[in-house]
Amino acid sequence: MSSELLDALHVLEHDKGISRDVIIEAIEAALVSAYKRNFNQAQNVRVDLNLDKGTMHVLARKDVVDQVFDSRLEISVEEAHKINAAFKVGDVVELEVTPKDFGRIAAQTAKQVVTQRVREAERGIIYDEFIDREDDIMTGIVERQDSRFIYVNLGKIEAILSQNEQMPNETYRAHDRIKVYLTKVEKTTKGPQIYVSRTHPGLLKRLFEMEVPEIYEGIVEIKSVAREAGDRSKISVYTENPEVDPVGSCVGPKGARVQAIVNELKGEKIDIVEWSADPFTFVANALSPSKVLDVIVNEEEQATTVVVPDYQLSLAIGKRGQNARLAAKLTGWKIDIKSETVATEAGIYPRPDGPIIERVDIDMADEIADDEE
Repeated sequence: MSSELLDALHVLEHDKGISRDVIIEAIEAALVSAYKRNFNQAQNVRVDLNLDKGTMHVLARKDVVDQVFDSRLEISVEEAHKINAAFKVGDVVELEVTPKDFGRIAAQTAKQVVTQRVREAERGIIYDEFIDREDDIMTGIVERQDSRFIYVNLGKIEAILSQNEQMPNETYRAHDRIKVYLTKVEKTTKGPQIYVSRTHPGLLKRLFEMEVPEIYEGIVEIKSVAREAGDRSKISVYTENPEVDPVGSCVGPKGARVQAIVNELKGEKIDIVEWSADPFTFVANALSPSKVLDVIVNEEEQATTVVVPDYQLSLAIGKRGQNARLAAKLTGWKIDIKSETVATEAGIYPRPDGPIIERVDIDMADEIADDEE
């Protein structure tokens, strides 16, 4: 075996991260194929490859039998005893059949097979690495784009950012560094295919985990996320620690933490609300930044009727119904918003036996969200 081949194997093992066993298996399979093809042999053979010594031997494997029917696959007991008297019927004898010029032929014919196996091994390594990053966030560099996709370089592989996963308020240029959310990793005949997103709610969740230590450490938990990418999002947070303000932790000193996320998402507005197991409280919180007077809960239909002051009706509903729509996604409850006047005329407000919410404060999240008057 040439020193050049040994050097190449060393590079593959140490630079490409392909295990020694995978390399040896690929080369041995290629050499067996080369031997049978070039020497027109149908016998059962194996290749003994010694990378340390740089040697290779082709060994024909023959079964020891009483009567030989196919000399390519069988050997008589008498002939086997000439090699070793311990052989008996049923054993396998290995005879060296390495041709004199096999090294040259093997190098030529095995090159393509070895290259293919190495390529497959590299693809497997990349797939194993990225399948563990599914539903995670990564930083990539915009490489190029066509009419359908933007191709993002993640280091070892290009990921696909499709049109419906691109934020409508963003323009992507070559060499831009962007954070993307890995939605799916697939095995294909051409290697792993990575799909990423800038619109997935998971991106917002991962960004908060990166920016807010209390979330990363598990002190504060993100319960739900509702997002209309590039425009507005809502997240609900919760903690069991009475000494920790979950909303304040996410907002950060002077709004620094949430502002960093807003900047990453190119100005997307973010409402942070406190989660509650009580739908009455949770729905009221979710409709921030509007004030809420009362929440009438219908648990059978998973629906609520929310009463707001007359002057807050448009704010509660939001532009094109966005605030109410996001609140419904965030809570999982249907939300019907009525003004105080309409609710009073309908006789559902005020409720004589029901609670009334005087005001729901949104803390510092109001600094980030634009009130929709």
